[in-house]
Amino acid sequence: MSEDLRREALLRTLVLEADGLRELHRALEGSLGSKALEAVSLILASSGRVIVTGMGKSGHVGRKIAATMASTGTPTLFVHPAEASHGDLGMITRDDIVLALSWSGEAPELADMIAYTRRFDVPLIAITSRPGSALGSAADLLLALPPMPEACPNGLAPTTSTTMQLAMGDALAMCLLQARGFSPADFRSFHPGGKLGAQLKRARDLMHGGDEIPQVGLAATLGDAIVEMTSRRFGITGVVDEEGRLVGVVTDGDLRRALQGGMRLDLKVSEVMTRAPRTASAQTLAADLLGEMNEQRITSVFVIEGDRKPVGILHLHDLLRAGVM
Repeated sequence: MSEDLRREALLRTLVLEADGLRELHRALEGSLGSKALEAVSLILASSGRVIVTGMGKSGHVGRKIAATMASTGTPTLFVHPAEASHGDLGMITRDDIVLALSWSGEAPELADMIAYTRRFDVPLIAITSRPGSALGSAADLLLALPPMPEACPNGLAPTTSTTMQLAMGDALAMCLLQARGFSPADFRSFHPGGKLGAQLKRARDLMHGGDEIPQVGLAATLGDAIVEMTSRRFGITGVVDEEGRLVGVVTDGDLRRALQGGMRLDLKVSEVMTRAPRTASAQTLAADLLGEMNEQRITSVFVIEGDRKPVGILHLHDLLRAGVM
C-alpha cells in the first residue's frame, strides 16, 4: 500500500467521522435536541444515579461517558450487561436511571438489563440509531442518532458510530454540568491529582504564611526593608500600617531606583514603595493567579483577607513547582 493511499485512509476516516458529527449537530437542532433535553431533565429530577451500560465498543464508549458524568457532578456508574445477568443487576435501584448504548439496538447481552428495567419501573434512556430495535422500542426515552456509514472501509468496525455516541454522551454531560452550576471548586473536589488538580488549587493551598511573610511597618527605613527582603528571599517585602493593613510593597526594582542617586539607607519605605500593589484572595485559583502574574510581569503576590491584611505570599516558583502551567 503506497504512502498516498495510507494518507488517504487517514483523511477519509476523519472526513466520515466529521460528517457523522455534523449530522448529529443537525439532529440536535431538531427533535433529537428536544429528546436530549428531556433526558437531562429526567436525570436532574432523579434522586438516584445514572447507570450506563453497553456491549462491545458501545460499552467502551459507555465507560467513558460514565466517567465524564461522574467527574462533573452527576453520580454515575457503568454496569457491564453480561455481568449484570450474573448478579450485577443488584447494583441498580428503582431510584436510578439506565442509559443504554447500542448502535444497532439489538445487542443480545442487553436483554436482561432491558427486562429488569421494565419489571421494576426503572427509567430507560436509549442511545441507538435504530428506533424500531429491541432497545429503541423498550426505552422510555429514545435518543435516536442519525444512521451514518462507518469510517471502516468494510463498513464493519465501529468508528463513526462510536464517535457519535461519545459526542452525544459528552453533550448530555456538559448540559448536566451547566444545569447543576458545577464550578471550578467542584471540579477540584473530583480532580485533586495531576495537572488539572494543580490548576484548580487555590492561593491558600500554595501560599507561605505566618513568619514567612516579609513585611515592615510604614516607619521602617530602606535599610530595614533590605534586611527583611534578604531574610525572606522573595525579592519583595510588604509595607503595613499600624492596623496591619497592606498599603504598599518594596520590590527589587524599587530598591534599584531608590539607590540610583546614592546609598541612602535611611530613606523611609513610604518614599520608595509601590502603592496599591497587586494582591490575591485566598480563594483565587492558582491557574488564574499564574495568568495574572505573567501578564503583569510580577514574581510575587501577597494574599490578603478582610481589611487588606496579608495572610500569605506566593512566588511564581511556588505555582510552577505545584505543576500549574
